[in-house]
Amino acid sequence: MLDAIAAAHAAARARVHAAGGGPAADGLVPPDIDATLVTAYLKKEDARPTYKRTFGHHPVLACLDHGAGGTGEALAGLLRPGNANANNAADLIAAMDAALASLPVDLAARVLVRSDGGGYSHAFFDAVVDRGLEFSIGWQANGEVAEAIAIVPEQAWTPAYDSDGQPREGADVTEITDLLDLTSWPEGTRIIVRREIPHPDAQLRLTDIDGRRITCFATNTIGGQLADLELRHRRRARVEDRIRCAKDTGLANLPRHDTASNKVWLQIVLLACNLLTWTQTLTLTGPLRAAEPKRLRHRLIAIAGRLTRSGRRTHLKLDRDWPWASIVADAITTLRAIPDPG
Repeated sequence: MLDAIAAAHAAARARVHAAGGGPAADGLVPPDIDATLVTAYLKKEDARPTYKRTFGHHPVLACLDHGAGGTGEALAGLLRPGNANANNAADLIAAMDAALASLPVDLAARVLVRSDGGGYSHAFFDAVVDRGLEFSIGWQANGEVAEAIAIVPEQAWTPAYDSDGQPREGADVTEITDLLDLTSWPEGTRIIVRREIPHPDAQLRLTDIDGRRITCFATNTIGGQLADLELRHRRRARVEDRIRCAKDTGLANLPRHDTASNKVWLQIVLLACNLLTWTQTLTLTGPLRAAEPKRLRHRLIAIAGRLTRSGRRTHLKLDRDWPWASIVADAITTLRAIPDPG
């Protein structure tokens, strides 16, 4: 059943992308891999205590970022027990491979795998490189990194960018690749560091230095401005939006007792997420193009309708008085005008 759903999902994705509903046609496409917690309120198979002292499951999701448009789509999901480690390399590799298998061939050839610090492991780095892909993965700000930062001259730091690509006051980036021993890591690995004055109410971490928040990531991208590479990595956080949308579309609760049924449920949730995303990218404009499921349900999906048949044809009658009826009608008209890519 899982294989059948995956095949149908991939076929639908190929048709939607061919119709213009996918990411940008040029540049790298970033599958973002991240784990999340799903609480179980009843005893279910594979439900376990989690690292946040809750009880449930700890699935790994891989999502494709569409860029500045505010949308993205789910590529793959791996259901795991609640006590599974966030940085389990085998699970991350399995999620990555499932994501690659779901992509159209033209996209699978230009992938940038992004992950937070959960991807920090030799096995995961090596797996990405073995598949001929680029990566942007969180790096531990350990003692070796702190020693390297201490000897970086001030003029080596350059301003970091905010989400709009403009210099951000109080934030800088630099590269410390030549100051670390990276011989055991994949050839071409670069380490880029960001330092930032934290929010006045923020609590400093053990890895912060001189009152500055320190974050690091590794990439094997050749060239590029450091601020651009750091902003590209930080945009990985948009996967949190995709996870939130998934939880608003059925992932918040796994309905069945057995793991096999819940694995099927997870794949159905991911498909439901993408049906919403593809509706947005193919047919909607304005604020609703990037709206989350709750707003789409309230404004579009909840519209009253009736199917009628006459002259051997089926007609969909919509409530004319619905405040957003014109948007629904325009979306249907736009969808009908899209040429069949098959």
